[in-house]
Amino acid sequence: MTLLDVKAAARKAAFARRKAAFEASTGAQAGVLSAFLAGHRGVPVSGFMPINSEIDPLPAMAEAAAYGPVGVPVIRAKGSPLVFSRWEPEGQMIEGPFRALIPAEEHLIIPEIVIVPLVAFDRQGGRLGYGGGFYDRTLERLRGRGPVLAIGFAFGAQEAEDLPLEPTDQPLDLVITEAEAIEVAVP
Repeated sequence: MTLLDVKAAARKAAFARRKAAFEASTGAQAGVLSAFLAGHRGVPVSGFMPINSEIDPLPAMAEAAAYGPVGVPVIRAKGSPLVFSRWEPEGQMIEGPFRALIPAEEHLIIPEIVIVPLVAFDRQGGRLGYGGGFYDRTLERLRGRGPVLAIGFAFGAQEAEDLPLEPTDQPLDLVITEAEAIEVAVP
C-alpha cells in the first residue's frame, strides 16, 4: 500500500466522522474560536467559507471583522499558494474554485492568523487536508515572511492518530473544535 493509498483511506474515514459530527451538530460551533480570536482583536485573520460538512467559522469571522481585517482564501492556480481577499459579513460573494465562495471584489490582505479547514488532525499539529497542498504551500510562504499562527478548526470527531504525514506538511500551532482549544504537543 502506497502513501497515497494510506492517505486516501484516512481521508475516507475522516470524512465519514466529519459528516456524522456535522449532522449531529446544534449549530453553535464557533464559540471557542470566537473566544480565542477575541484575544487577538485587530490582527489580520484569514477564515474560510465552509463547504459540504465543514465546521462553520462564519460567526467568529463576523465578530473578528468588527475589529480588524478578515480574509478568505482564493485559489489562483493549481500548485500555487493561496491568496487572501478581504471578507465582510454582508459583502457580495461569488463562487470560486471548488465551489467555495470568494469576495466579488478582491482586496488582498496578509493574515497573521490563518484558520485552516481540514479533514483530520492530531494533537501534535498534524493535519490531513483535501490533498491539493494549498495550505501547506501557503503556510510555508507566510511563515517565511514572519510569524503566522495556523489554527486548525474542526469538529472534535475529526481527531485521529497516526496521520499519514509528509515532510512538506505544515504543522498547525493550535486546534480549535466546537468544544475546546487544543494546545499542540511539540515533539
